[in-house]
Amino acid sequence: RFVAVACGLGWLAEQLGSTLGWFFGDYTYTPLLGLRLGDVPLVIPMMWFALTYAGFIMANLIVWQRPVTMAGNHGLPGLLFLALLGGMIVTAFDLGADPYLVFHLHAWDMLKKGAWFGETMQGFVGWVFVSFVILSVFRWNQRSRPEVAAPHPLMVLLPMGIYASGMVFQMVWGVPVETRAIAPFAMGIPLLCALAGFWRWRHDSSEGL
Repeated sequence: RFVAVACGLGWLAEQLGSTLGWFFGDYTYTPLLGLRLGDVPLVIPMMWFALTYAGFIMANLIVWQRPVTMAGNHGLPGLLFLALLGGMIVTAFDLGADPYLVFHLHAWDMLKKGAWFGETMQGFVGWVFVSFVILSVFRWNQRSRPEVAAPHPLMVLLPMGIYASGMVFQMVWGVPVETRAIAPFAMGIPLLCALAGFWRWRHDSSEGL
């Protein structure tokens, strides 16, 4: 379900963005990222899945100290709060990723350059909004389902490891070089909070709570 929601909505947002300028500003993809569906490289919807899934897991760990949705905690305010938190975690990745992809790789061309190393405020608002919608739709879809069994710890650490690897990459190879100071704070703080939640979850599980 998460793959379908994230890839489907992620592709739609990017298609509307690259053709109509919605959400992120006016931009067009270069041939660098390969095979496309419409105007959107296929790797982009998969990126939306990977990042929003990491945001989903990390938000659960930060708020509930467990990686899965808790039964009986599906009220609309809580659902929207968790979706917004996840969206902000996703957008923290973009603070360093977009400058690298635009300046160094030239993965897409921005028609209007912004003040944040070429990125615009609209772009960051778009990242938060699209991530928020993906996470809200998935959480709403899951609201009436019974609580799922706890996953294996390695399956929880995997999405956080992918997120952490993005942080390390930006710290070492970020372009422009000024962006290298952003990742350890923008991405590192929620990552450490999620790891604290992971530790609490494993500690409670080991005691049979």
